[in-house]
Amino acid sequence: MFNKVLIANRGEIAVRVIRACKEMGIDTVAIYSEADRDALHVRMAEEAVCIGPPNAGQSYLNMSNILSAAVQRDVDAIHPGFGFLSENSEFAHMCEEVGIKFIGPSSDSIARLGNKSLAKQLMVKHGVPVIPGPDQGFTDPDLALKEGKKIGFPLLIKAVAGGGGRGIRLIENERAFVPSFQEASHEANMAFGDPHLYLEKYFENPKHIEIQVIADEHGNCIHLGERDCSSQRRKQKVVEETPSPAIDEDKRKSIGNRVTQALKQLKYTNAGTVEFLYENGHFYFMEMNTRIQVEHPITEVTTSTDIIKEQIRVAAGEKLSWKQNQIHWKNHAIECRINAEDPDQNFMPFAGKVHNVVFPSGPGIRVDSGIFPGAEIPPYYDSMVAKVIAYDNTRKQAIARMIRALEEFSVEGIKTNKEFLIRILSSDSFLKGDYSINFIENELLQKA
Repeated sequence: MFNKVLIANRGEIAVRVIRACKEMGIDTVAIYSEADRDALHVRMAEEAVCIGPPNAGQSYLNMSNILSAAVQRDVDAIHPGFGFLSENSEFAHMCEEVGIKFIGPSSDSIARLGNKSLAKQLMVKHGVPVIPGPDQGFTDPDLALKEGKKIGFPLLIKAVAGGGGRGIRLIENERAFVPSFQEASHEANMAFGDPHLYLEKYFENPKHIEIQVIADEHGNCIHLGERDCSSQRRKQKVVEETPSPAIDEDKRKSIGNRVTQALKQLKYTNAGTVEFLYENGHFYFMEMNTRIQVEHPITEVTTSTDIIKEQIRVAAGEKLSWKQNQIHWKNHAIECRINAEDPDQNFMPFAGKVHNVVFPSGPGIRVDSGIFPGAEIPPYYDSMVAKVIAYDNTRKQAIARMIRALEEFSVEGIKTNKEFLIRILSSDSFLKGDYSINFIENELLQKA
């Protein structure tokens, strides 16, 4: 087992990893930008190193500075969390080169599965259903248009190397294709350093279903069920739940087995999430996230697992703690992302000082956060400041518990999306479980 782990991240995920390490008897090294000098993760770690100014490109994305800190502090491994460098194959390779374990998949796996068009090719090869469309990326809009006509309009164009809603365009007709393609390609190049786009069939009202997997270095791979991430605003997840109200046990077993068999053949290791669109009873592979997900807690509380600890154990060379037949699902769990933003100003991010905060508690409630009274919310990073997780015996009870928890949640000094989350949970579509990735924008925001 590792003696010391550096956490190459900030906020609640850095706090989450530090807690897991402490319970495993592992010392931790926090990194921080000048804007995060007094952050909670910095206070909690045994050691802390400033790695640059507030701008993420000069701090949390500064690979050489982070690796220098890791070498100087004699760490055994680096946990990247999510975002920042978590899916950067170059950073994973640099860790491998200096003999520091990257707590995640190999740099080769990240490179292959992080490229959406290549990942699609690999999934087709190994029997996983994919979204219809060509399996290569394009930079030439005219060549892409020829392929687009074969799919038919409307269609989607997406950044090969991207995520988070950037580099995505819905193309309604042939006339709009070339200018939209050029705009999206430029956006993708600015955001990810890669202008390539790929094309795929557009689904009218699909659900977004993802399968959590974890694999060790001994050829074992299991899945921990699905999460329904269809509650989205601007293609960003807002509320997640498990199990999905649209998936039964047979479908869960079928798609889970297909995914784990494919990843075994690909020799994938550590945690990952395989994301699908789901419509009319069919799954269509979208992409794979080769890292821990923001929404991992709802899987943990329904399967009685600790995915972060398992990531660390697997990275240290241990076998998985469970076999597939030992994974059992109980309860229903929901996660709400508390963002520092102003819903009255088009959800504009809200920076400022937290004067006071009261987290909800009681049966079936978990809160993952990095804020505290006096914490500064800087304007430089993602606006999420906390995750509230509620779980109970049934979906109806879990929803009621989450609404109660959100009503208890109180933070002074900054604005949040709390009331908007309650609106989502109270909506007819959500209560019925009959909602798609478009329901927030088509129903809730249209009525606002």
